[in-house]
Amino acid sequence: MSEVVGYRRRRGVEAFMLIFAIALGLGGYVLIHLNRDAELPAQWPWAVAALAGIGLVLHLVIRWRLPYADPLILPLVMLLNGLGLAMIHRLDLGTDPVMHSAELQLMWLVIAAGICCLLIIFLRDYRVLHRYTYTMFLAGLVLLMLPLLPGLGLEKNGARIWIHLGTYSFQPAELAKLVLSIAFASYLVDKREVLAMAGGRVLGIDLPRPRDLGPILVMWMVSLAVLIFQKDLGTSLLFFGLFVMMLYVATEKPSWPILGTFLFALGAYLGYLFFGHVQVRVSSWLDPFSNYDQNYQVINAQFGIAFGGAFGTGWGLGRPNLTPLAKTDFIAAAIGEELGVAGLLAVMLLYGLIVARGLRASLVARDPFGKLLAAGLAFVFAIQVFAILGGVTRLLPLTGLTTPFMSQGGSSLIANWVTVGLLLIVTHQVRRPAAEQAVEPQQWLEAETTQMIPVGVAGRQSAAPSFPPAADASLVKTPSSPDEGGDEPTEVVQLPGGRP
Repeated sequence: MSEVVGYRRRRGVEAFMLIFAIALGLGGYVLIHLNRDAELPAQWPWAVAALAGIGLVLHLVIRWRLPYADPLILPLVMLLNGLGLAMIHRLDLGTDPVMHSAELQLMWLVIAAGICCLLIIFLRDYRVLHRYTYTMFLAGLVLLMLPLLPGLGLEKNGARIWIHLGTYSFQPAELAKLVLSIAFASYLVDKREVLAMAGGRVLGIDLPRPRDLGPILVMWMVSLAVLIFQKDLGTSLLFFGLFVMMLYVATEKPSWPILGTFLFALGAYLGYLFFGHVQVRVSSWLDPFSNYDQNYQVINAQFGIAFGGAFGTGWGLGRPNLTPLAKTDFIAAAIGEELGVAGLLAVMLLYGLIVARGLRASLVARDPFGKLLAAGLAFVFAIQVFAILGGVTRLLPLTGLTTPFMSQGGSSLIANWVTVGLLLIVTHQVRRPAAEQAVEPQQWLEAETTQMIPVGVAGRQSAAPSFPPAADASLVKTPSSPDEGGDEPTEVVQLPGGRP
């Protein structure tokens, strides 16, 4: 019997970690009211039922459809969602009159989790997505450029990254990042051998051939269009960085990320020279106190993190509402103020674990498309978190990206949960047991029968009779019976499949 290799299902581990994650999120919600009002919130049973119900449904669907999926991804995501909901609720309490953004975010969480469940149920194999390379690439570019259409695009907070549909606004770049991740993975699987061919050699680095520079130049121009016309540095960095990193994973050539870094730095420098909104972002990064009114948001975020110190003021005891857009772009600053630098680093670690699980699936995936898709989905989270947290802490210029699963916003939450669903499908396919190739059983002569062939005296002096090459003959001489001639020997020949 052939042996079977694979991972354990680990659904029990997922259930235990999921309970722990939901308890931490609800603990933040309860502590806010205990610290502010010295009593439990009146709606705490409904909050427990809502989060526990969402987690239970997702766990049961995964247990049913994806029993070998990674057991840590869902608990990590639910923990980030719980902390985000608790912080949004805390920011609601700091407004006058009290807002209800947390309830709206919870509704979006229910919708996003439902879409994730539908994806898990109906997408049986992620490899079917490989068929739609150019369709998805075109759809991703259309979604990315949709806010530039007159009458449809909507500018908020200086960036034109929204579209307006009736009473709802939607950020199409959130969905475009998922569609383009699939398109990049599919395209690079087909073209990786061509793109891996070396051209000239400079300083010990094999540069790509000039004829192969078309894809990276196209993405470079698209990222520049986003930076210039949509005034969104974060989205520009996200999509160009995602393509370059997946290109490096596909070809294993360091010349591609080096070339990509040079092109992005060149584009950012040209944007700084000719466009005022880029100069404002750089000024708020390098010297925010040069214009207090213009950089008020960045300055207050720094003050809030400094006020929180190493361990924070505690849930509900800080003043994070002083920072504008604290529920969206600067929710990380609110976390840093009330949970401290330690709490902010813990949140970064949670994101790092999600990225690590995605990259681990990429390393052990059996097919090239699965490898690139898992790596691309992990890079989406890595680049987005690096860009937004780098902007909040002034490691990088401020970007307009949201903090995944924590910032307020329905389009971001839905896109990120769809990404998680796809990542769970990939990890299930990767971790599912695969039977080893059947090994040919070793042949033993003890299981074979023998055939008695009488041979004359003359035959003993002649060459041995020939048998089919497959027969492994063993010759044994025994004296014949008296009825067969007395002293004439008999050769006993062992033949496969014969009868004595």
